[in-house]
Amino acid sequence: MKRLRYSVAMSLDGFIAGPKGEYDWIVMDPDFDWKALYGQFDTLVMGRGTYDTMRERGMSPKGMGMKALVVSTTLRPEAHPEVTIVGRNVAEAIAELKTGPGKDIWLMGGGVLFRSLLDAGSVDAIELAVVPVLLGSGVPLVPEGRRCKLKLTESKARPSGIAMLKYDVH
Repeated sequence: MKRLRYSVAMSLDGFIAGPKGEYDWIVMDPDFDWKALYGQFDTLVMGRGTYDTMRERGMSPKGMGMKALVVSTTLRPEAHPEVTIVGRNVAEAIAELKTGPGKDIWLMGGGVLFRSLLDAGSVDAIELAVVPVLLGSGVPLVPEGRRCKLKLTESKARPSGIAMLKYDVH
């Protein structure tokens, strides 16, 4: 069965974006194999904010070789035919995606969406790129919610100083 994997960059003090949503602090590791990462997934799941940021940067799920599910109660599906818009029953939509053929699903950005899917039992793995910077404030990795046990499955220090951590959700 396909797995929903939350893969995200985080500052050492636990933020996925700065106080104004900025991500200029994320170090681009020249040795990181983005093609290999993208090759593990065929579907993206993201909130509207991440989708808007992606579009502002001139990126698209199709350009990454993936289809996308965007969680939003305000976007109109007919205005965004390149993605699937889901406004309710998100956990059920994820469960359906998991049963289909293909590769794993990348939960991309969005701490609030991550928390809601974690609490719903939909998230299978958490993959963090811990960037060696202290932001002091910003968007937390995960908002308040229920306790969740994790099992470390991999850890790797990169020459850039980024620590790559992978956990299975239990």
